[in-house]
Order: sequence, then structure tokens, then C-alpha cells
Amino acid sequence: MREERGQIVGDVVVYEPFTLWGSIAGNVKVIKGGKLYVRGSVYGNLSVEAGGRVHVLGNVTGGLTVYAKSKVILSGIIGNDAINAGGRLHIEPTGKVYGKIKTKSGETTNDAAK
Repeated sequence: MREERGQIVGDVVVYEPFTLWGSIAGNVKVIKGGKLYVRGSVYGNLSVEAGGRVHVLGNVTGGLTVYAKSKVILSGIIGNDAINAGGRLHIEPTGKVYGKIKTKSGETTNDAAK
């Protein structure tokens, strides 16, 4: 498992287990085989493609897009819209989305709204 505690500048593609304790100044794409744990901050958009898995415990300043055959658990903050385009999106009670939550297809559960 890869861990990053510093700062990364530029777009990142995650294709393996990866824990972010630091920050990424750019967009992040998680592809098949990628498992991202955001404990720090992403200053950009986060997209999760088929086969990708993400657990957001920290902050994403941009938007989140969840594609088919992917899974996201949100315990942290999304600064823009969270769009489910066919995957599984679970928002825990501690999760916050400062934009809109849009489900085009797939399964979205929002425990924060309860």
C-alpha cells in the first residue's frame, strides 16, 4: 500500500491501494484496482471509474463523480456536487456535500440527511 504524507502538484491516477495524508493540488481519477483513502485534502475534482473504491475522510474542494461498478463512502467533505453516474455512493452521518447530490443511476444512500 502506498502512503503519501506530503504535497503532490498535478493530476493523479490511482490504480493501487493509496492513502493520502497530505494534499493533492489537481484532479484525482481512481481506476480499476485503485483504492483511495483521502485523509488529507484534494484541491480539485475526484472521479471514480469502474473497479475503483474510495473512502473520503478528509476534504475534496471540487466535485465527486461516481461511475458504474465503483463505490464511494463519504465521511468527510465534498466542496461541490456529488454525482452518482451508476455506482454506489454512501454518505455517512459525518459526510457533507456543499453542492447538490445527483443520482443519475446507481445506488445512493444518505445517512447525513437523517
